[in-house]
Amino acid sequence: MIDNRIEVVLIDDDPHLRQALSQTLDLAGLKILPLGEAKGLAGQLERDWPGVVVSDIRMPGMDGLELLNDLHAQDPELPVLLITGHGDVPLAVQAMRAGAYDFLEKPFASDALLDSVRRALALRRLVLDNRSLRLALSDRNELSTRLVGQSPQMLRLREQIGALAATKADVLILGETGAGKEVVARALHDLSSRRSGPFVAINAGALAESVVESELFGHEPGAFTGAQKRRIGKFEFANGGTLFLDEIESMSLDVQVKLLRLLQERVVERLGGNQLIPLDIRIIAATKEDLRQSADQGRFRADLYYRLNVAPLRIPPLRDRGEDALILFQHFADEASARHGLPPHELQPGQRALLLRHTWPGNVRELQNAAERFALGLELALDNNDPDGGVTTTIGVISGGLSEQVEHFEKSLIAAELARAHSSVRSLAEALGIPRKTLHDKLRKHGLNFADANSHHEEQE
Repeated sequence: MIDNRIEVVLIDDDPHLRQALSQTLDLAGLKILPLGEAKGLAGQLERDWPGVVVSDIRMPGMDGLELLNDLHAQDPELPVLLITGHGDVPLAVQAMRAGAYDFLEKPFASDALLDSVRRALALRRLVLDNRSLRLALSDRNELSTRLVGQSPQMLRLREQIGALAATKADVLILGETGAGKEVVARALHDLSSRRSGPFVAINAGALAESVVESELFGHEPGAFTGAQKRRIGKFEFANGGTLFLDEIESMSLDVQVKLLRLLQERVVERLGGNQLIPLDIRIIAATKEDLRQSADQGRFRADLYYRLNVAPLRIPPLRDRGEDALILFQHFADEASARHGLPPHELQPGQRALLLRHTWPGNVRELQNAAERFALGLELALDNNDPDGGVTTTIGVISGGLSEQVEHFEKSLIAAELARAHSSVRSLAEALGIPRKTLHDKLRKHGLNFADANSHHEEQE
């Protein structure tokens, strides 16, 4: 197998031209492998080899077109650059239509070769980056299909869910808004022996105080004004299955007393009734608050907190999950593209950098909405959420060649760094690793303004 450190495989049967081209590429700092023939090359390259191939068309044995077909049978996205003589231009055009990345007509300048090779390598890196994202999505079991991510936090969470799902223990899920608490609850249910029973989800924070007890525990006719017939509550309806109770911190202390009794005795009594109804039920509660702190402040019953906190599961916020944001974004964008019958879009380097820098206050829910807009080809504004001010950066489908993408990448990185609230032009320039004069020129070029981000901090220069 050819070493993955090799960036360019150069094939030409003319030893003098092969040596000259090798020197050109070597002086440019590229790691090359010169070969005199093309036969057997495809079998020596792994599918995800990170380099590009430069080959003459006219060669004895296997020619450049045969090589192109062999290489693309293994990896259709591998960039292949073809070298052609004047009389072979029509043949080279045919090869381009067949998937060749570029062709160079002899004689050509060294700069033309280097430019084409560098553009091909940039494309290859982008293809492999996005391929690795999709591989991370496809190589997964049933649980990782629901809880996408490869960060250590998510691997640990999936392990905990797998271990708890088979038990009868009630579970307390802790996580910020939009982190996926109901997804975790459904996974616990579907992987348990209760999967054939009902899964009932209720958001306690969305229930009016006047109806919460009736919704949860049910009522008999005449239990209160307007109660004309019996109502089965959510706990009773979930009998034999799982009840997911979200935003448990919003429940009143009176309702908490009844919930504690239900958890301890596994019976429910409808409002206005005297019958104790036995329950075979698993309770999964969820909260976005620190219930221990709420208990210390008298806003949540301490005994209920300790009863619920036997098997806690904490969902990490998206901002702490590293490149999971990229995996999730590509996952949701691909799903949305398929749903809308649209071709999938690839994330460009600048877009990836912005996604990693964003703090995602709305967590996975916010990211999913962003990915939907991206799949639809709409530009997405991401507020940096800086209370001291800053700029809004954008993610959208990028078109155009390499130069346009590089311009967008540069603008995105500068805009993202602006959002970090630097105290001066000097600190911003140092963070970007460029002179202040260059920074001023680039800010002007891209229509960005340091003063808009932190006008009260900027130095007078």
